[in-house]
Parts: sequence; structure tokens; C-alpha cells
Amino acid sequence: MSKGIKHNGFLLTELMVAMAVLVIILTCMAMMLKVFKNINQYQLARQQCISAAQAQLDSIAVTGQPISDGDFKRLWPKMNIEIVQTAGKEQWQGLELIKVKATAGTDNKKVSVELARFLAPERENRQ
Repeated sequence: MSKGIKHNGFLLTELMVAMAVLVIILTCMAMMLKVFKNINQYQLARQQCISAAQAQLDSIAVTGQPISDGDFKRLWPKMNIEIVQTAGKEQWQGLELIKVKATAGTDNKKVSVELARFLAPERENRQ
């Protein structure tokens, strides 16, 4: 037997601590990925709500009619839309206020966007 070699387990302890730190770091990274995924889903749903509401306003401005329900559900299947038309008041008298509210849901949040535009009443005569 050699008299100069000591076996005190120091290397094993270092290895276990390093692995524990690595597991903690990987766990934190996995949690951050979930948070980033939720943020991206929310931003995507918000952008889709904006595009759907803008498309409805553009359709009403050009044709006088909103996008048909069938086409709307085909383009934005997980979204609900509400359209409210009211007469303009005060300095907006003579115009019609069109409000479009688009609502969509993500895994844990509800996204709602409302856009509005004043239009001249003669747009109803367009084909």
C-alpha cells in the first residue's frame, strides 16, 4: 500500500455540488421558456385581434358591409368580434361611428382590442 495517497471523497463532493447547480440552472431556464412562450402567445393573439378589427373596419369602409361570418371564422377561427354603429355627436355630427371589438383567448389570458372609425353615411350605397 502507498502511504502518500489520501482518499477523503473531496472530488465526489465537488461533483455533486456542480451537478446540483447545473440542475438549478436548467430548471430556471425551463421556467423562463414557459414565461416567454406565454408572452409570445399573448402578443400573437393581440396582433391577430388588431388585424381582424382593422379588416372589418376596412371592409365596412369600402363595401358598406362587414366581412361575412363564414369568411371571418375561416380567417380567425378562435376569435369573436362585435360591431357597434352609432351616429356621431357634436363636431362629428353627420358621420357614423363604427366600433369594432375583437376578442381572443390565450392559455391564461383574454385579449381584447377595440378600434373605431368615423365614416360618412353615403358608404352604405357602395357595392
